[in-house]
Amino acid sequence: MGDVGIPVIAGLGTAQPPAAMQDELWTGFFAGHFQGNTRALAERIFANSGVTRRQAAVNPLLEDVSEWPTERRMRRYQVEALPLGKEAVSRALTAAGLDAADVGLFIVCSCTGYATPGLDILLARDLGMSPSTQRMFVGHMGCYAALPGLGAASDFVTARGRPALLLCAELTSLHIQPPGARVDTQQIVSHALFSDAAVAAVVVPGGRGYALREVTSVTDTSTADHMTWDVTDTGFRMGLSPKVPQVLSRHVRTLVDDLLARHGCARSDVDGWAVHPGGPRILNVVERELALPPDGLAASRGTLADHGNCSSPTVLLILDRLWRTEPSPPRRVVMLAFGPGLTLYAVLLERVG
Repeated sequence: MGDVGIPVIAGLGTAQPPAAMQDELWTGFFAGHFQGNTRALAERIFANSGVTRRQAAVNPLLEDVSEWPTERRMRRYQVEALPLGKEAVSRALTAAGLDAADVGLFIVCSCTGYATPGLDILLARDLGMSPSTQRMFVGHMGCYAALPGLGAASDFVTARGRPALLLCAELTSLHIQPPGARVDTQQIVSHALFSDAAVAAVVVPGGRGYALREVTSVTDTSTADHMTWDVTDTGFRMGLSPKVPQVLSRHVRTLVDDLLARHGCARSDVDGWAVHPGGPRILNVVERELALPPDGLAASRGTLADHGNCSSPTVLLILDRLWRTEPSPPRRVVMLAFGPGLTLYAVLLERVG
């Protein structure tokens, strides 16, 4: 197939903090966090979120951060994100059979915390990467950041013939908002869905794994206000319009079909779908617009149920689940993720080796 030197995802590594059941989070914290009519609405949203359990570095059942100032949340981010990132990266390097010193480019995606020196510098130091390792930090792209991250890693591998490493690490649990802070449906939805995780991916020139055939995107800037992530004095606040699914419905079919056509494929040739679960409605819209079979998004729905929406790592968690499919992983995978812009990203992967 002429795959020598082509960028290949050779290993994934995941790391997550302890889990809490969704119904326990509701009864033990959020039922008292929302008041009056808002509480009844919130209870319905939590029950219909598609989430069974979530992971939280800062579990609200044990520690309420909703009144914390942003400075305190950012300090805690560094404390919690560093060991999670280290675990994910170490697992990915082991899976790919590489040492940290082999990494030519280290990309970190995160929109839930900021500090300098950041995770890229501290992890490069702690894991023993070379002083000549190049680094890139991607912030505030939100839920779709893993895919442009893979694109940058792919381009580096193609141009330099050296391995690249991508880490997506998000701690959304640090951004629970105060109960009196303009609570609305958008805020309830984010509190019902979001979770914490770190996932790393190693991209190498050639070999065994998933070849990165293409990374593509479309942005509809006329809907830029539909998804926001605002830095406030009490953490970062999510804005999520209920119109997001209908924007996706306008663009996702063309984006996917054009991507596949460039590689001589059709949707029927894809046997693995890793679609970012922004919520149940998002998955329903993608399933309908792409006319997928009933089990086409099973990995995405399963990830939403088991892990919630972890922002940028989520689509890599889904890929990891597909990769571990028995008796064999899917041959051709389309990854889809969505975020501020509104932006849709798609990646075509093909199993090689």
